Amino acid sequence: MIVATTTKTKSRISCRLLTGRLAFTCFLLIASLLLAGWKIQNTIMEKTVPDTTEIAALMDTPQVLQVLFHPRSTPQNTPPKDAFDMDATVGDGIRIGCRMFTAAKDAPIIIFYHGNGEVVPDYDDIGPMYQQQAINFAIADYRGYGWSDGSPLLSTFLEDSNQVFDQIRAWFTEHGYTGDVFVMGRSMGSACAIDIAVNRTDNLTGLIIDSGFALTLPLAKVMGLDLEVFGIHEGQTFDNADKIEKFKKPTFMLHGQIDQLIPLWQAEKLHSMCGAKTKELQVIPGSDHNSLIAIGGVLYFQAIKNFIDKVTDAVPDWREKRKAFKAMQAAKQND
Repeated sequence: MIVATTTKTKSRISCRLLTGRLAFTCFLLIASLLLAGWKIQNTIMEKTVPDTTEIAALMDTPQVLQVLFHPRSTPQNTPPKDAFDMDATVGDGIRIGCRMFTAAKDAPIIIFYHGNGEVVPDYDDIGPMYQQQAINFAIADYRGYGWSDGSPLLSTFLEDSNQVFDQIRAWFTEHGYTGDVFVMGRSMGSACAIDIAVNRTDNLTGLIIDSGFALTLPLAKVMGLDLEVFGIHEGQTFDNADKIEKFKKPTFMLHGQIDQLIPLWQAEKLHSMCGAKTKELQVIPGSDHNSLIAIGGVLYFQAIKNFIDKVTDAVPDWREKRKAFKAMQAAKQND
């Protein structure tokens, strides 16, 4: 468990990470209905079997998207020290803003997907904290967020994230960075990270999840909507639990003990379903959905660094340490 407080971090990060309960609730519930391909007419909900075109048209109407996503358009600011901007391109030439906080050419790399209502510049105080842990940290926006072009679309949400991952990874390779690559997602971004982990397994060393969710239906029920009444099942939603079961590489999760938006049991479920042999769940006492960093402080970043060091053999585990100790004792006896 992680316990720490830093006043400066708390004041700056808590405000930045205040994504409303309503915003994420709407995202979750609307996405579940739309991904299932249901049409609602007046007071009657009728099950259909639409083709891909019909589903995309249903999902991408302005009436739905203004409830589903909460993008913030911000001008492209000057990157902090040792940070660089890169524009990825998705779809038909849509520009997606990305920012790289570099530490060292051989340092590990985290490619990060943020939560709803957040934008790249919000992480200008957080990126340097990863640099202090000798981690290269890259963060990507979504369509319509930050200085990115276009408007967010549910039909392209996950595919865009996969394309952006490929281009960020290529940027690091082209600029001589050789460290192990990890994908990380927070809250809404956990769906992106898990989808990428499954689709880009060969390009990854591991997966990191902050405040992620496993199951959509129980969360929707807590929020007042029983999707099962309409015949919707998990496989028709983001399906994080089923996807992460297919991922076999090292996985690390952090979650707030008193997260009321995505309760702790969701993280425990995600952890139990994860197909990795090496997997870990760190619970931050006293933290809710938006205060993991504010309460965890530097220990939040150290926990991520320790996980990365362990799975990349940068630091020997306890078995190796024990062997080394026994070998040293044996050598002393022989002397």
